[in-house]
Amino acid sequence: MAVKPTPEYSESSIRVLKGLEPVKQRPGMYTRTDNPLHVIQEVLDNAADEALAGHGKKIKVILQADGSVSIEDDGRGIPFGLHPEENAPVIELVFTQLHAGGKFDKGKGGAYSFSGGLHGVGVSVTNALSTRLEATTYREGMVARLVFAGGDVVEPLQVRKAGEGDRKSGTTVRVWPDAKYFEAMALPMAQLTHLLRSKAVLMPGVTVTLVTEKTKETQAWIYKGGLRDYLMQTLNGELVIPVFEGEGFTDAHSDSFAEGEGASWCVAFTEDGQPVRESYVNLIPTHAGGTHESGLRDGLFTAVKSFIELHSLLPKGVKLLPEDVFARASYVLSAKVLDPQFQGQIKERLNSRDAVRLVSGFVRPNLELWLNQHVEYGKKLAELAIKAAQTRQKAGQKVEKRKGSGVAVLPGKLTDCESRDLAHNEIFLVEGDSAGGSAKMGRDKESQAILPLRGKVLNTWEVDRDRLFANNEIHDISVAIGVDPHGPNDTPDLSGLRYGKVCILSDADVDGSHIQVLLLTLFFRHFPKLIETGHVYVARPPLFRVDAPARGKKPASKAYALDEGELNVILDKLRKEGVRETAWSISRFKGLGEMNAVQLWDTTLNPDTRRLLSLQLGSMDFGQTEALITKLMGKGEAAARRELMELHGDTVEIDI
Repeated sequence: MAVKPTPEYSESSIRVLKGLEPVKQRPGMYTRTDNPLHVIQEVLDNAADEALAGHGKKIKVILQADGSVSIEDDGRGIPFGLHPEENAPVIELVFTQLHAGGKFDKGKGGAYSFSGGLHGVGVSVTNALSTRLEATTYREGMVARLVFAGGDVVEPLQVRKAGEGDRKSGTTVRVWPDAKYFEAMALPMAQLTHLLRSKAVLMPGVTVTLVTEKTKETQAWIYKGGLRDYLMQTLNGELVIPVFEGEGFTDAHSDSFAEGEGASWCVAFTEDGQPVRESYVNLIPTHAGGTHESGLRDGLFTAVKSFIELHSLLPKGVKLLPEDVFARASYVLSAKVLDPQFQGQIKERLNSRDAVRLVSGFVRPNLELWLNQHVEYGKKLAELAIKAAQTRQKAGQKVEKRKGSGVAVLPGKLTDCESRDLAHNEIFLVEGDSAGGSAKMGRDKESQAILPLRGKVLNTWEVDRDRLFANNEIHDISVAIGVDPHGPNDTPDLSGLRYGKVCILSDADVDGSHIQVLLLTLFFRHFPKLIETGHVYVARPPLFRVDAPARGKKPASKAYALDEGELNVILDKLRKEGVRETAWSISRFKGLGEMNAVQLWDTTLNPDTRRLLSLQLGSMDFGQTEALITKLMGKGEAAARRELMELHGDTVEIDI
């Protein structure tokens, strides 16, 4: 077998990519390749830089019938003389060198004080990824034209005098994007129109026009109302307070920032609807946000928190976070930064650290002043933020069902039955471990399951559903029966129900009745569909046992009584049968745990001899029942309970 030769690795193996070759090799590093919109935007951003610098009032985008796109502006025009160091026309360098442009000429007297970033790859990337690019510049009474193909000059620079039909100054760039670099060639029109409209919004007084040659359609945008008008047009949902807008820019005396740096903003708070959020840096849309948005967020939060603390509005136990103030905020933010640093070549996120302090430093005092001038609006905004904080904290307290291997794990203390037939399966929720022990021994293993409960069950009448599983007993009940907590108007999945009868089994004394009430409260509040579908039952264990002697042909016998009334009936019967008062003995069960397995089976578990009540709402509707249980179980209902006891207290038999 021939051995494949190993490729040689030597000095000649190292390849140096020159000019625009890196862009063609890895276009995804420099632009988005799903469609050509971003390479068109690079040209548009240059036209916007001219307007931002105060040298243009018109930007026009033409979608040509042949698929090319033209961008025209009336700025200063790209210089076309020879570069003093590179010995090539400046306009050629701008379109063929990755790091060349006027935006690097910062400071006083520079070409651009503010521009869209310092990556310097802009239109050279557009040129590299186009089959053809025509650049025409008008300046100083001259017209210069240069044509490229795949980033290379194919028609050298031609300069002529401006004629009557020529513009006095400006630039026209026509681009034919190369299909081999893009997944689709169609420009997303919704994104393009949004981009052009936002440029007009951010540059009041500048007219931005879009012409589609195929349909002869023309759209134009000019905004004089600025950010406010724009935000109100795009906003969904009703305003909680009037729109908060403002701006702030540094002057020549600032120690921390360059003259002219700052931001303008417009913020609206709504109770509902999808928030509208747009941010820009030197007119470049930052879809992924960045440090200028963090500054807006910080300024809003600090101002609102300060207002809340000043007026002592924060409820006890509530902690306010920036996201609580920001959650319902819609905004348009336009920042001006001297040397913006972006993440990635497509400039979707601002990374300049100082931008947080820059924007926050203007937003916070503006909003603090505004809130204290409009206290009623401040309180509404505080209420919105506090509500968001409370919702967040509740969500954070949500306790999920404990799971293992993707399914809920059955409680370890559950003694399950063997059958899976819902028509026969029963689960007994038994008060106490000792009673649970008797029940386990006395039950029918085929169809009866036992779940012992320790101590008093939680009063769940006012417990949020998301917090139920924080209680171990309730968690185990839900997992064992196979149904999740739900409300009266929900449609829970009952397909996981594991037992046809869910039976509450507690002592027959007052404590047992209390536990029974707590469990009934749980089912009525958090498992109402189980009651509605007839799956909840209450077992009736006896309180007394009467041992009677043999009498005549009758052998000695045992009888069980649920309460004093039944006990008296049994004793009356014995008297009629001639049994002496001293001949019988009466035992009172202090609890289920005092019964042995046989007794518990005979009295409470055996379907032939037990007494099992089906739980139903009876004549009252859900609302009436809910009102009554609120009186009995609500934490703040002491007065209503007192009234109830005063009215009906004399009918209660005291169990001592």
